Amino acid sequence: MKNSVLLTCLLIIISYSSCAQDPANEVTIPEKVPFSATLLIDDILAPWGMAFLPDGSLLVTQKTGELYHFKNGKKTSISNTPETYQRGQGGLLDVQVHPDFKNNGWIYLSYASSEGEEKGGHTALMRGQLKNNTLTNHQLLYKASPNTTKGQHFGSRIAFDDKGYVYLTIGERGARDVNPQDISRDGGKIYRFNADGSIPKDNPFYNTKNAKKAIYSYGHRNPQGLVKHPKTGEIWNHEHGPRGGDEINIVKAGANYGWPVITYGINYSGTPITDQTKMEGMEQPIHYWLPSIAPSGMAFITTDTYGADYNGSLLVGSLKFQYLERLEMNGTKVVNREKLMGDIGRVRDVEEGPDGIIYVAVEGKGIYTLTPTK
Repeated sequence: MKNSVLLTCLLIIISYSSCAQDPANEVTIPEKVPFSATLLIDDILAPWGMAFLPDGSLLVTQKTGELYHFKNGKKTSISNTPETYQRGQGGLLDVQVHPDFKNNGWIYLSYASSEGEEKGGHTALMRGQLKNNTLTNHQLLYKASPNTTKGQHFGSRIAFDDKGYVYLTIGERGARDVNPQDISRDGGKIYRFNADGSIPKDNPFYNTKNAKKAIYSYGHRNPQGLVKHPKTGEIWNHEHGPRGGDEINIVKAGANYGWPVITYGINYSGTPITDQTKMEGMEQPIHYWLPSIAPSGMAFITTDTYGADYNGSLLVGSLKFQYLERLEMNGTKVVNREKLMGDIGRVRDVEEGPDGIIYVAVEGKGIYTLTPTK
């Protein structure tokens, strides 16, 4: 067993230097791109999430606790945002708008919250409504527990599906051997709620004794990408691996995505986590990265704004290598990877606007638009 673990570790390390042999693990730099990157908002230094209102204006969260509304070239600070737990990767995180916002006005926020008996914080989901540049009618929909003073792996992406269910990712909060495989505990999970925060009775573990009824899938590490597929309606996620093994998955009810029992990554120290990359009853990713790019933010291109070749591509931000990655898809298979906006900075989020333009949030810089040049 020990030799098997060491062999697996060695093979993974070797793959870092040989990944160019596999097109799915080779990122190329295109000679020409059909856009120019323009800095739209230059004074949001810690952007985390973005969402568009029906009028085309933009909401942006800043990890330090601010929510901004950008409309007609003007940035307005929204008051009365939730109090956040500021530690490590925690703070004010994602923002999404209800699909029927025109009629109900609901805005959803994920954030690190210290609410609870224990010291520290954990991921929470709330909703509120905008009135005169103030977030009103706060409703706490979910608060994970127990709190911990660890500063990593809050997850926190939000997405809606075609039926109006809202999904939330929560990372395993640095407790890899405790949370991800235990459905009686929060952390290392993707959750599904009704829009009002109640739990759908057809959730996979709703009738399972001691289970957290909101869990939809488990065995996740730190998912910071979540998006609805524009054609199939499936919810796709990506999540951070350790050293290697970032993953893209299609979220399925009740599915176990394996962390930390199976992984294509190793410890940051270079030691093995496990000798298993596959196991019966655990899902395989549709794509994994070697080496890790530290993915954050995720969006499909759904128009020909940048040409037919870009339509259907998946965009993912890289925190580690500081670029925007375009993944050319053939169904659920990645057939080509391109490095866009090289060395721009840590790309935290990416969204396609209702105008068909791509918006990119970059830490330390602000919000960029990709203006078509074709």
